Amino acid sequence: MTAATTLAWLIALFIAISLLWRLFSQRQALPCPSWLGWMVELDNPFARTHRADFIVRQMLLAPGMTVLDAGCGPGRLSVPLAKAVGPAGSVVAADLQAGMLTRVRAKAQHAGIDNIDTRIVALGQGALETNRYDRVVMAAVLGEIPDARAALTELFGCLKPGGLLAIAELIFDPHFQRCGKVRALAEAAGFREHAHFGNAVAYLMLLERPD
Repeated sequence: MTAATTLAWLIALFIAISLLWRLFSQRQALPCPSWLGWMVELDNPFARTHRADFIVRQMLLAPGMTVLDAGCGPGRLSVPLAKAVGPAGSVVAADLQAGMLTRVRAKAQHAGIDNIDTRIVALGQGALETNRYDRVVMAAVLGEIPDARAALTELFGCLKPGGLLAIAELIFDPHFQRCGKVRALAEAAGFREHAHFGNAVAYLMLLERPD
């Protein structure tokens, strides 16, 4: 089997899984299962705004910051975030699924990183501390949360004044959220838009908690 054939099969498999996942997700909130973690770890070659390095670069991180990776999955962003804030900073990798957090810990250990803490958290349930984080990121997560309004209100409260929330959305995700909907929910929660990258089908939105 040639490399091109293998790539074609992988793309076809990715599309088939995405379609099935989207079909089932229309009936109920269905987060990506941990056994599909390999799929969400891949940086989509067609969406610059969804790549880990791009997201981390736009979050205006500095050494010593505290970051929440909300709905972290297998840690696609957790490890580069931890590297960006350095040993003096910290990352809390939060997810509903213990299997995902196991993958995060294994990945951090392999990378020699010890500033990532993992937590099982259901966003929107009031479990997050207030005024703790300098930055929060949600990559293809918002649509998986039953009450997105409550989740954004909670994330607003857990940020320090002047802190940033980065929301990345991609049309290939079964739970894709339109930009206009996300903007309206964020404004209702008290956020102010800081920056926007991308287009209608793949974007990164930076939202600020005003001082």
